Amino acid sequence: MNDAAMHTISDVTIYRRLLGLLSPYKLAVGLTLVAMVVDPACMSLFARIIKPMIDKLFGASRDPHVVFWMPIIIIIIFFVRSIAVYIESYGSAYVGRGVVQDMRRRIFDKYLKMPAAFFDRESSGQQISRITYTSEQVASATTDSAKTAIVDGLMVVGFVTVMLLTSWRLSLALLVMVPMISILVTYVSRRYRRINVTIQSLIGRVTGVVEEVVGAHREVKVFGGQDYESQRFDAVTDRARKLNVKVAATNGLSTAFVQLAAAIALALIVYFATRPFMHLTAGAFATLFMCMGGIMPSLKRLTTVQSNIQRGLAAAAELFGILDAPVERDAGTRVIERCHGDIEFRDVHLTYPGARMPALRGISLGCPRGSVTALVGRSGSGKSSLVSLIPRFYEPTAGELLLDGHPLSEYSLRSLRAQIAWVGQDVVLFDDTIAKNIAYGALADADEPAIAAAAEAANAMEFIRELPDGIHSRVGEGGSLLSGGQRQRIAVARALLKNAPILVLDEATSALDTESERLIQDALSRLMKNRTVLVIAHRLSTVEHADQIAVLDAGRIVERGTHSELLARQGKYAALYHLQFREPATVAA
Repeated sequence: MNDAAMHTISDVTIYRRLLGLLSPYKLAVGLTLVAMVVDPACMSLFARIIKPMIDKLFGASRDPHVVFWMPIIIIIIFFVRSIAVYIESYGSAYVGRGVVQDMRRRIFDKYLKMPAAFFDRESSGQQISRITYTSEQVASATTDSAKTAIVDGLMVVGFVTVMLLTSWRLSLALLVMVPMISILVTYVSRRYRRINVTIQSLIGRVTGVVEEVVGAHREVKVFGGQDYESQRFDAVTDRARKLNVKVAATNGLSTAFVQLAAAIALALIVYFATRPFMHLTAGAFATLFMCMGGIMPSLKRLTTVQSNIQRGLAAAAELFGILDAPVERDAGTRVIERCHGDIEFRDVHLTYPGARMPALRGISLGCPRGSVTALVGRSGSGKSSLVSLIPRFYEPTAGELLLDGHPLSEYSLRSLRAQIAWVGQDVVLFDDTIAKNIAYGALADADEPAIAAAAEAANAMEFIRELPDGIHSRVGEGGSLLSGGQRQRIAVARALLKNAPILVLDEATSALDTESERLIQDALSRLMKNRTVLVIAHRLSTVEHADQIAVLDAGRIVERGTHSELLARQGKYAALYHLQFREPATVAA
């Protein structure tokens, strides 16, 4: 998707959109541009006064007025230039940092609105790399590289103008460089763009490898994966190193080529300046020589700046591709304070993007208000896929899902998700306090007694009281300072505090010991009154009292009924139950 996005955006469009990023900084950009013009203008003016300075100060007859005013003029020129250099440096940094901040904010806000399928198909390392690395490259293209291009470009124009005014015949030697440098710039630009597109992708892969190893450091150590991970990291970084060396080699080649072309032009100037028919004064020759010497480093920077510009364009194309990507569909206009909780699946099918086999096939299931529906079955049978349709993490490929008799698509996403409390298999905690994790997001206004009550109901206060700062203790990144069971109970407390009419428990008690599980089941049984609850459970003992149990297999509901009805049916549920409790397998599924 990234490469496709980068190739569908033209350079002209990228430039136009990059200019749009500068609109909030119009005043700073204006002052910086003025400074960028004044800087080379001062240097061109200084080159212009070299001829009269040498001819009238060091010639046979000295001009007393020139002797008096020349030092003052030189001081004024470089004083004005020093102010311009400060303004252009500060202005470039100010605008560049602002562009980075704005781009990072826009990409981050875009991530918050992207559909779940986007996060499924792309590594988190690539997503992080866009905010940390790729955004920096955009700033380099919009400010640092632009500064070099403008200042050095005007410097070349200014010096060439002075040379033409001094001796247009000798200045024709510059024409030797024009075709050579034009060919070089064209070649270098294409090569840089091709290399930098690949580098953008590699940086994301490097970030992804590091993130995986840091997050799974225990598994890496226990299973002896150090050598494998080291080799994987070396392979990715070595390819990035080779590409960066290619960039450096191209930079070196372009610099050497420009210097050679400039040296040829300079040699021609020296040769023709010494011919008797030229009649050049010492001041005129010094002016030409100084201008030529000033042009050479500017041309060098102008050719090497192509690397940063092309890197920035490749980065901008990737970021704009993300910004243009479709977000979650939210065309619903129905807004409700609190729904009744009647959920109905009507012949629902679901096939994930890029998958060949459907995850759900013709699911029809009613979950009346206030009922508890348990979903059981083997791993991969479609249980999590089914409940993920309720908050519209995914859209059904076919069929319809209703809430209180209305299709889910009629509800706004914010209003729909406000009706749902969710505790997933993988507990998600943020690097903040326990209280902030329980009262997260829209629950942030909850008072401390309500937070403590939710923690008490989830049997979390048992360990919270032992912490130095109680509910204000930090949990660490991903809850690393807590045990698995403690993290699970905080997640349950968060769901209890939300007090939503629909409750989804995706293996919500899987990480708890037997005593804690019993206490939480008691708390949940009280809170389930007047709520619609969907429970995914592998441990069938936790769903024996559900109003209905749906057994899924290969994306279909193969059995449905109460615990006693399904046991009496002697089908798949009974087989799972007897197998789990190690009873004689006298039934066949």
